[in-house]
Amino acid sequence: MKKIFNLFDFSQKVNYKTEVLAGLTVALALIPEAVAFAMIAGLSPLTGLYAAFVMGLVTSILGGRPGMISGATGAVAVVIVGLAISHGPEYIFATVVLAGLIQMLAGVLKLGKLIRLVPHSVIFGFVNGLAIIIFMSQLNQFKTVNEAGELVWMTGEPLFILLALVLTTMLIIWGLPKLTKVFPSSLAAILVIFGAVAFLGIDTRTVGDIASIKGGFPPFHIPMVPFNWETLALIFPYAAIMAGVGLIESLLTLNIVDEITETRGHGNKECVAQGTANVLSGFFSGMGGCAMIGQSLINVSSGARARLSGIVAAVMLLFFIMFAADIIELLPMAALTGVMIMVAIGTFEWASLRTFRRMPKSDVLVMVLVTLVTIFLHNLALAVLVGVIISALVFAWDNAKRIRARKYVDDKGTKHYEIYGPLFFGSVTAFNEKFDVLGDPDEVVIDFSESRIVDMSGIEAVNKLTERYLKQGKKLHLRHLSKDCKQLLKNADQIIEVNIFEDPTWKVATDKV
Repeated sequence: MKKIFNLFDFSQKVNYKTEVLAGLTVALALIPEAVAFAMIAGLSPLTGLYAAFVMGLVTSILGGRPGMISGATGAVAVVIVGLAISHGPEYIFATVVLAGLIQMLAGVLKLGKLIRLVPHSVIFGFVNGLAIIIFMSQLNQFKTVNEAGELVWMTGEPLFILLALVLTTMLIIWGLPKLTKVFPSSLAAILVIFGAVAFLGIDTRTVGDIASIKGGFPPFHIPMVPFNWETLALIFPYAAIMAGVGLIESLLTLNIVDEITETRGHGNKECVAQGTANVLSGFFSGMGGCAMIGQSLINVSSGARARLSGIVAAVMLLFFIMFAADIIELLPMAALTGVMIMVAIGTFEWASLRTFRRMPKSDVLVMVLVTLVTIFLHNLALAVLVGVIISALVFAWDNAKRIRARKYVDDKGTKHYEIYGPLFFGSVTAFNEKFDVLGDPDEVVIDFSESRIVDMSGIEAVNKLTERYLKQGKKLHLRHLSKDCKQLLKNADQIIEVNIFEDPTWKVATDKV
């Protein structure tokens, strides 16, 4: 019972003032992001705001990483925009629900641990690409619509005013922590700029100029779509991609927050929480989403370490929507732009640039490639997948070159091959080249004490080698096989004939196949 109901760690020391102020800061930063991403997806602004509320609240309560913030994200918006244009919001809600169910299933099956397969170079590239995207998305605030209806760069006084406000915001965020950490610098910067604009009557773009955020409590309703196979066939590809993108971004964000806070989150628990949040978001008129690295970093850098900050952020966001929309719509976009630019600067792994000369060239290539894919395609799942595949191929190539064979003939005339390195698909060719079938004596022993047969390609290589020796009337023996290797050979005993020398005193600690 304790494991079920112990959602909050009451033994954790919580700074309530810091948590509340951090949550308020995050709530203000969530508004323009949620509105912008909803509009990117071709949906109403309230769809993004409702998603931010539901995602933020549910994941803060049930998630595996206290302090991490979830909401409507650009990665999800890019995935569903095509469906939104072609079939409308009701199909989006159904897709979000299905994506949530897929994510919950991933958590139940404990697939969250697969994030361990993502190399550090891929994480560096992902983070750097995301930082550049966050920065580039803020450049739109420096553009305006001309008389011809075209989006052009600002010039003259409006530009100078915006620059001054943004730079002032950034200066406060940078400088205030050096003086005091009692008050979150991001929230202080927003309030100072808000007060300056209101007191001096400065003419600058506000949140209300983007869209109205006024609304009520998220309305519950079942998505109005036909419940048939045609609908499932239509929305499933979108749901699967959305679920994958959401989990990858959420688990990578979890890892990043883990590193910053020097604590450990729970990936599978986060998968279930993300899925639950998306299911509820779909039923409460939200566009769905995942973890937000920018808002999570704002939260953590403000000192938040518990679940309370995320709960406060979600509740305050709903409060703004229902009761304080008129005030929040007066918030200068310059202040929020300055906050997000500082988030981008803080997100970028500057240390990765200093390691270019010390890192292997393959890791540098992977990091740069993942960064470029993230920036230009805005497809985070594809970027991570490309990075993992290339890293895996590089690993396989490096291990394929490491297989070696020490050869000698004992006093009985038996030739021994002592194999070093793993025998798998990448090293099969090099393995076969080690043997002189025609020139070897009648008895040949292959010693695997420093090697392992890893996959079916390795088994097939042994099979082919056995056939080559049999054709010459020679006998082949295998020695010092680990238990898992023996199991692989036993599983394949219909296609392989080998004589295994048993060695009861030899043990290797390996995972069970």
